[in-house]
Order: sequence, then C-alpha cells, then structure tokens
Amino acid sequence: MRDGFGEALVELGEKNKNVVVLTADLADSTRVKEFAEKYPGRFFQVGVAEQALVTVAAGMAEAGKIPFTTSYAVFSPGRTFEQIKVTAALSNLPIKIIGAHAGFGASMYGATHQSLEDIALMRVIPNMITEVPADYYEAKKATFAIAENGKPSYLRLARQDSPVITNENSKFEIGKANILREGRDPQVAIIGCGPILSEALVAAEELKDVGIEVMVINNHTIKPIDDIAITNAARICDAIVTVEEHQVMGGLGSAVSEVVVQGHQVPMEFVGVKDSFGESAKTYQELWKKFGLTKENIIEAVKKVIIRKNS
Repeated sequence: MRDGFGEALVELGEKNKNVVVLTADLADSTRVKEFAEKYPGRFFQVGVAEQALVTVAAGMAEAGKIPFTTSYAVFSPGRTFEQIKVTAALSNLPIKIIGAHAGFGASMYGATHQSLEDIALMRVIPNMITEVPADYYEAKKATFAIAENGKPSYLRLARQDSPVITNENSKFEIGKANILREGRDPQVAIIGCGPILSEALVAAEELKDVGIEVMVINNHTIKPIDDIAITNAARICDAIVTVEEHQVMGGLGSAVSEVVVQGHQVPMEFVGVKDSFGESAKTYQELWKKFGLTKENIIEAVKKVIIRKNS
C-alpha cells in the first residue's frame, strides 16, 4: 500500500510542479524517498517535529503549492490534530495528511505506535476528506484523487503487505463506495475499509458454503460517505455488518450507523476494536486474532445479525 502511494507521488511530481512533499524524519518508511531523490528541490525534511510539519505545509499551501505531509498516523494526526484543524481545515487549504503504519501494522512497537483512533479524529474535522484505501492500487488512485481535489485530505496507509483485492482498472472516486461482491439475493451487507476487506471476502465465500449469501462493499471514503450506497445496501439486505481495523467508536461503524439511522433502519453488528488499546506482537495477524478482526469474527457477526434480523 505504501508503495502505491510512493509511486503515485513520483508520477504526480512529474505532472505537477506544485506538488511538494514534507516528512518528519520518515522518508524511507513512508515511501517518499524516491520523490526526494528525483525532486530534491520540492522535498522538505523537517525532522522529528510533526506539528511544524503541518504548519510549514500550511504556509506552502497558502503560496499555491500542494503539500503532502508524511508521518506515522499515531503522530500525524495523533500529535498534530490542532495544527491540522486550525492551519489546514479552518482555511480549507489543500494540505494532504498521510498517516502511515495505521492500525496494527506496527505490531512489534506496541500500543504507542498503533493508531486505532485516526479515522475518528479526521472525519470529525470540517472540510476534511478522509480516505482509507484497501490495497496497492487503491492507495495509488487515492493519492492521485486527493492531489486534484483542492481540499484538505487525510490518507490512511497500512504498514503490512495487504492482499490485492482491486485492480488497475477498478473504479475509484472520492465519496463513491464500490461493491466488491454482489451476492445472490444477499441476506447481509458487509461494509468495510482498508486491508481487512480481504478477510471479509474470504468470510463471504465461507458463508456461501453454508448457504448464507452476503454483499461486500468497499467503503474507502469515510468522509464524504456514500449514503446512497449504504442506504441501498440496507434496503436490499435488511442487515449490515461493518468491519474495520480501528476503534468501532467514531470509525467506519459509527459513520455507517449515522447513515442507517437516518434512512433505512436495520440491525447492525460491528467488527473492530472495542474500546481497547493495542499491544505488542510479532505480527499484525496475531493482533487481528486477539482483537477480533478475523474472518471467523466476521462470520460470527453475520450469523448474529441474521438472527436479530429474523427475530
């Protein structure tokens, strides 16, 4: 996923000389090193000073540049919330906040480096576009899209090698969800974002084997959310399960429920982190299992919401 972002940046640098990149001593791990080598005059290393990272970018945006700020999500937006709100969003400047190593990808570093709250932080800020791509191709497309939208935007990137579930020709539009699996007369709509969607697709195939058909929706844009797609899914399936590598409170699950409660109200179940900090582990898969983010948890949630739907 980070590679898709980095490759898109290099292409953008060639097409648009107003694109500039800033980082807080993380050029390699956020995949902006190639941009720095190819366009050194448009690359800025601010050091371990994330709040300055955003403030400097705001000045560049005021001067007509399109700045991409890169750090780990736990530091930006985690440490830079005030600067993002006041210097970027309040003035509606086209600053692009890239939060890498989001979710449990930084498994070995423990709770202090695992950002499970960043979607909630960013979607609540007025004017802020919030994107959570699922894989390499979507990260690349999302990078191109936010570069051109003229708005403050947040792009959430995972650290782990995520399974590729889209392709080069898959449609991507900010604010428009994509159906990954229609299902045949689906009983439940699974709505997710990020790499965990790969687990949802596996769960869908296993549910099919026991006679349960589900629709799987990639809701890559948390804000502006695709209320039409969500409402249609609710009407078709009469039950929804949300899946995310993030706190349920304030994240995708909350965003979807806000749409559902105002439209076609249906029973919902939420697969995500339930009001807990992360912890250290050798791999992110261990943490997905520990915190209930696996295909088995998704299958359990689907069966549970069907019972509620039919009761």
